[in-house]
Amino acid sequence: MPTVDVFNVNRDVVGQMDLNADVFGVPVKPHVLHEVVLYQLAKRRAGTAKTKGRSEVRGGGKKPWRQKGTGRARAGTSRSPIWRGGGTIHGPVPRSYAFQVPKKVRRLALKMALSQKLLDQEMTIVDSLGLERIKTKDFASILNRFELAKTLVVLPASDEIVEKSARNIPKVKVLRSEGLNVYDLMNYHHLLLTREAIQTIEERLGS
Repeated sequence: MPTVDVFNVNRDVVGQMDLNADVFGVPVKPHVLHEVVLYQLAKRRAGTAKTKGRSEVRGGGKKPWRQKGTGRARAGTSRSPIWRGGGTIHGPVPRSYAFQVPKKVRRLALKMALSQKLLDQEMTIVDSLGLERIKTKDFASILNRFELAKTLVVLPASDEIVEKSARNIPKVKVLRSEGLNVYDLMNYHHLLLTREAIQTIEERLGS
């Protein structure tokens, strides 16, 4: 069972916390993480790209010239794909890029991503963020004290003070624990959690 230090916002150690090995001690398999990240990105794709085929392009109803006797190649429409202004051959049409990944695999990948953060020493746990007012400077000072950059902050529940204090800081994202996902864990270099957020994550993912 991994044991980690718990800090206050002044970066003083105020205690230790035992982490659930079923959540934070899972062997990491890169191909599982890769599959789930692709799954998330595929679901986000809009899939709205569209081009017009020859039947959809405006005009082209009249035959450009008679079939024989002109010396030119026969043509039935000026909207043929080989003509300028014509339709597109095999162009994109609106579609969904989403594919399915089993729920067990998604849960396993989330545990792996958390385990990797702990293994790489890129996870910091604080007793409480303790912000009393909405102030970007106050939240930025906490990040600077811990020397964190490109940070994912995970809270146990919605916290308007923290969320609004952090929203103007570049490369910082605040998530509630139920919204924690593999892509964000892999995309951000550091993970900052509160003690309560750890407990809610372990309740959700612990076997």
